[in-house]
Amino acid sequence: MTAPEYDVLVLGEVLVEIHAGTALREAADGTAARISYSGDALNAAAAAAAAGARTALLTVVGDDELSVPLLRRAADLGVDVAHVRRAPRPNGAYLLSADPDGDREFVYWRTRSAASTLSQAHVEDWLPLLTGCRALITSGITGALSPTSRAAVPAAARAVHAAGGLVTYDPNHRPRLTGRAEARSLLAEVAPLTGLLKTSCPADALALVDTADPPTAAARYRALGARTVAVTAGPDRLLLDDGTRAAYHPVPVDPAPVDTTGAGDCFTGTTTARLALGDPLARAVAYGVAAASLSVAGRGGTGRVPSFTETAALAARVAQDTAQPL
Repeated sequence: MTAPEYDVLVLGEVLVEIHAGTALREAADGTAARISYSGDALNAAAAAAAAGARTALLTVVGDDELSVPLLRRAADLGVDVAHVRRAPRPNGAYLLSADPDGDREFVYWRTRSAASTLSQAHVEDWLPLLTGCRALITSGITGALSPTSRAAVPAAARAVHAAGGLVTYDPNHRPRLTGRAEARSLLAEVAPLTGLLKTSCPADALALVDTADPPTAAARYRALGARTVAVTAGPDRLLLDDGTRAAYHPVPVDPAPVDTTGAGDCFTGTTTARLALGDPLARAVAYGVAAASLSVAGRGGTGRVPSFTETAALAARVAQDTAQPL
């Protein structure tokens, strides 16, 4: 039987999200909280599916009771979970507090989580899917979960790259999860395989390529081998460097943001999906920034996943207002 083809596969971690109703230092007995499901992989996969791509999640979930609603939520978001594996471990989780200005606080529980068992053996099992897909999204977070997940990320990227697919990589450096040397090592291995590298500046760029200047950061990532680099530099600036030119692209700013958690993942998922579906780079990026802007109106990583109709309408308005082609 021929393996099904997907537009986008997302390799990474799904997390249980507990959203506190107050700043974490003020949390007291009886503080209200809301359970949802997030993680950079699920956020990106949900955005890719909403953008019209046939999308599947490649991850490992636990054997606890929360795996049922977790996978149900992913499926409700349009993501195929048929290839998700199980492990006799708990699912990872995090406690989040966010305010409308974008300030966020996190406490994570992911030591010995199910997702940390992700390995090269899983990648080998998924090889027919990887070699048949149009695009793969993965991240530095995925590679930092454990030594086995560290091996899985470049293995999956090599498979997709060798088959002619697009690899999208977000270094997404988390100092509490991994050191700079380890993150730089993984970046150096994956960057030459990437068609799109999405990164933040100054956070990622300072840690990984020693600069707080977006054009310099983009040039240094490209020197590592990335074909195209998108650098988010605050809520209203995105620099795109495709090797022919580096230019800032207009980013719509939501006038009433609720929570910026997952906005970068929404950009990554939407942009990758549209590239996989054949859109030119500039148009795919315009859709990505529009979707990310809309996403901040919801609470949590998947609290607001805009439909592609909404995304396309906002991108068209931005293009008209700025006299930019779409």
